[in-house]
Amino acid sequence: MWPYADDEVEVRRIQPYQASKPYICPGCQQDIPKGMGHVVTVPTSAPDDRRHWHHACWEHRHRRRPGGRARAPRR
Repeated sequence: MWPYADDEVEVRRIQPYQASKPYICPGCQQDIPKGMGHVVTVPTSAPDDRRHWHHACWEHRHRRRPGGRARAPRR
């Protein structure tokens, strides 16, 4: 899902007052509305590949399945 290693990415925290546009989080495929704090990940080798993530989605990106959806709970 995210092809860059952690040491190849700069992570920037975006404060709510800085979030002037809505985005789609690549971790969960849900909206990040205007005015919501989040993180922007910028690959050092490809800055144009930057992505906007929810804080929790970025922190838990290694536990997600490819395709951006979390595994359904077991019954």
